[in-house]
Amino acid sequence: MTSKIVTLGEILAEIMADVPGMGFLEPIALTGPFPSGAPAIFISQAARMGAPTAYVSAVGNDDFGRLNIARLKADGVDVSAVRVDEQLPTGHAFVRYRPDGNRDFVYNITHSASGTVRMTPEAERAFAEAGHLHVVGNSMFTADLRQMAEQAAREIKSRGGTVSFDPNLRKEMLSQPGLQKAIENVLEYTDLFLPSGDEVFLGVETDNAEEAIAEHLARGVKAVVHKRGSEGASYFDGTQTLRQAPFPADEVDPTGAGDCFGGAFVSLWTAGTDPAEALRLAAAAGALAVMKRGPMSGAETADVVRAFADQHGS
Repeated sequence: MTSKIVTLGEILAEIMADVPGMGFLEPIALTGPFPSGAPAIFISQAARMGAPTAYVSAVGNDDFGRLNIARLKADGVDVSAVRVDEQLPTGHAFVRYRPDGNRDFVYNITHSASGTVRMTPEAERAFAEAGHLHVVGNSMFTADLRQMAEQAAREIKSRGGTVSFDPNLRKEMLSQPGLQKAIENVLEYTDLFLPSGDEVFLGVETDNAEEAIAEHLARGVKAVVHKRGSEGASYFDGTQTLRQAPFPADEVDPTGAGDCFGGAFVSLWTAGTDPAEALRLAAAAGALAVMKRGPMSGAETADVVRAFADQHGS
């Protein structure tokens, strides 16, 4: 029986600039809104892979919130713990790609409904029913979310469940008071660590990637999946090392690719899938994610992900 996967964090509506450029200093054409938020993208992909899922979040009583809830419901996510805030709007982000591929943002997350996510009876029930907790580092932007993540990790682990952690952090976030300590606390409970690039060095003293992975495993992490962008991804569990090359993809919008990778991998890992197969299908999910515009638009079902992976034979 597959463990029910729960995550928590922000829900956003994303509005994207139609053409690359530098910021939002002049009137430009925009497309959106698209459902978004890193943990929301993750749980969407996990649900589409067939895993039982639940989400703890908050939206405003507005169309942006209704858009997101409708999408998650359609994917099969239990949204009973997504609270509707009657005062604040749903979080939103305006995004414009620069010519070099970097992005400029104008967003409101902390001072939106997302900033009011707190423990409610519905959230307590979602955590109580879950066998696996997924934590996204950039979603720990309030003291309540940090406390909830640690409390849920402790409770789920105490009854034999598991925890995965994807830092997904922008460097400027690390200066937020309390965030570094919150990351260290979550790492203490983590069974599956999913860092991207230099995030592998979080919580360790070395600047050597192999040594960092070994240290994480020695501290109790069961497996590390190191995402390395165009260089693919690698899996380590102390007994085996697996390497997965990236699948070919015609990139349209890379936003959310790492969350789709994570959603696919965690859904398969919690179901007991062989790590090599889980890594292969997660890489395929990540490739599919970049080929459509919109953070969740490329999240595909398990059948589509498997057919794509089989067709491209990686």
